[in-house]
Amino acid sequence: MSWTMTLLMIWAAMAAVMTAGWLWQRRRDNAGIVDVLWSAGVGAGAVACAAFGAGDARVRLLVAVCGGLWGLRLAWHLWRRVRSEDEDGRYRHLRAHWHGHQGKFFLFFQFQALLVPLFCLPFAAAAANASLRAPWLAAGAAVWTLAWGGEALADRQLARFRADPGNRGRTCDTGLWRYSRHPNYFFEWLHWFAYALFAVGSPLAWVAWTGPATMYLFVRYLSGVPFTEAQALRTRGEDYRRYQQRTPMFFPWFPRASRERSAQEKAQ
Repeated sequence: MSWTMTLLMIWAAMAAVMTAGWLWQRRRDNAGIVDVLWSAGVGAGAVACAAFGAGDARVRLLVAVCGGLWGLRLAWHLWRRVRSEDEDGRYRHLRAHWHGHQGKFFLFFQFQALLVPLFCLPFAAAAANASLRAPWLAAGAAVWTLAWGGEALADRQLARFRADPGNRGRTCDTGLWRYSRHPNYFFEWLHWFAYALFAVGSPLAWVAWTGPATMYLFVRYLSGVPFTEAQALRTRGEDYRRYQQRTPMFFPWFPRASRERSAQEKAQ
């Protein structure tokens, strides 16, 4: 099967899955299920691209394992939140803005279905690789391990912070969240570089770079950071503004207050 046919098959399957997800949110007034299905869909798409790819079996196995594990972990993490919490504030705001219009929600779910094959392009590119030299394999595996572990750690730290009733109304600024306001998004973006490295030598190598480019566009400017920060300002107000002032937005670095103290200490 050609890689284009594989992506069309993934899109058709996700259109059906997202329709079921739309019906689920309609009954429960919780659109957060769309994130669960998207993550699971991308992970399943990695397995499909590997199964139907024409490249070396070892490379395809690597794509299936890395992409599948990434999607499985993220989908499970999000599902635990969706099943036990009220609708995420971002979607509550969207529901209010759309006055609960289900036709708009249906189009939103179908748009997410269309994004799944777009994010599967790097998997298809890597799965078409006839051979992969050991240095590129090692580099890709190292990037994937760092990104997967970093995102899992950031999610776990935030979940632990949110579970403490004493932190209600406060901003998580411990662990990785001390160095970036969105460490989970940063490591999710970093994760896509692994497939670009796995695709080195593939006839579709250039296609793999759509992963990090598209993910950065979405998390930094479209659906990630802007929506998350707007919701944080609505719910945590001045506490989050102070957090914005001292903590880098995306790329992890030392808090501004720490840099200022270091400069003062050096001046003394």
